[in-house]
Amino acid sequence: MQDVRNSAILLMGGSGSRFGTELPKQFHRLSGKKIYLHTLDKFLEFSEIILVCHEKYVAEVQEDIKNYPSHIKVIAGGDTRQASSYLGLLACQKGTEYVVIHDAVRPFVSKRIIQQNFEGAILHQAVDTCIPSSDTIVHSKTGTVIDEIPNRSEYLRGQTPQSFHYPLILRAHQTTTMTNSSDDCSLVSHPIHIVQGDEHNIKITTGLDLFIAEQLFRLSHTHLTESKSSIRGKKIIITGGTGGIGKAIVSLLEQEGATPIVVSRNTLLSADLTSYAAAVSIFQQIGVVDGLINCVGQFKLKEIEDLTPLEIEEQISVNLTSLIYACKCVKLTDDGHIINISSSSYSKGRKEYPIYSAAKAAVVNFTQGLADTYKNKKINVLVPHRTNTPLRREHFPSEPVASLLTPEEIALAAVNLLKQNITGSIISV
Repeated sequence: MQDVRNSAILLMGGSGSRFGTELPKQFHRLSGKKIYLHTLDKFLEFSEIILVCHEKYVAEVQEDIKNYPSHIKVIAGGDTRQASSYLGLLACQKGTEYVVIHDAVRPFVSKRIIQQNFEGAILHQAVDTCIPSSDTIVHSKTGTVIDEIPNRSEYLRGQTPQSFHYPLILRAHQTTTMTNSSDDCSLVSHPIHIVQGDEHNIKITTGLDLFIAEQLFRLSHTHLTESKSSIRGKKIIITGGTGGIGKAIVSLLEQEGATPIVVSRNTLLSADLTSYAAAVSIFQQIGVVDGLINCVGQFKLKEIEDLTPLEIEEQISVNLTSLIYACKCVKLTDDGHIINISSSSYSKGRKEYPIYSAAKAAVVNFTQGLADTYKNKKINVLVPHRTNTPLRREHFPSEPVASLLTPEEIALAAVNLLKQNITGSIISV
């Protein structure tokens, strides 16, 4: 892309009326980050990026991107999508040869789609991103009576990006008699080549779309690529780091040159984190750190009718309350990390351990809410599947060890997560 002058126009002028809130959809947060910023990240390799938004949000967007590269422009859009697209085209740098126009509320556009759009624009001058329809297509002039059911194999669903030779799309906008077109391809009197889209390349326009987007985001971050970043010299608190996963994390942190600080009821830095006063005291004593990994947990293999009130309260306190207190009381650096350890049982309650699985579900929700609150921190939840820990062997002695993860595998994922620049994610191991 660097050999050709290219511009990416991200249209973000939607009002949010279909989203059901006053805040436009592009400014809602997806896993702790504004939707349009996720989209912007996909286009940073372009020579120039133009963000077209409603004029009342220009200052906010400029503030959002103040630490981004300097080749990003923010301009006010028009009253319609067509008008905003045209203003984006007029704002393109002199000598622009190709332009890619994309909805800022499609954050899951892939590198493959972007690359094929760019290559397609060079070969064909005009391309559109489309996917087949899995639903039957119905034609109705009135919306109340079916006039025709056409062959769906001949009809596709249009997505974005839509990409063009710059002079072609600029001339199309300048000569069209249309005033409120829903896309740019309809303005062009030139054959339009099709680029295969993706079902994941959804447009977030409703609250349900945002819910689906959260699940897509979680799936896309289930497995992280290994980072080469260093955590040498970092100070990391590990709660409950005396056995199993916590002990393995401590060992790996030491190997990486970090300083693990273990807090539990039975260590030099002893504290009962189910007590808020104790949590305040111990974290004040420790001072500012670079990260917090919450491994503390308690497990009882009992159905609800066999649990005493005291056992119920204790499981909630150890598995959830202590974690909340730790997150509230820890003193983190400006870009510090919090990793909360949950369990694969968070997604479905288990009759043999309903309180434990309920608490772990709460940990996931709490972590996502915390990430949305502290936007400059990296706050994520790690979800290990069945792991060969002393606690698990005690309760499931007949379980084949070969079917279990090792604590070292979970530790590797946790330390790798400390090196990532993401927040609000659910990372399955």
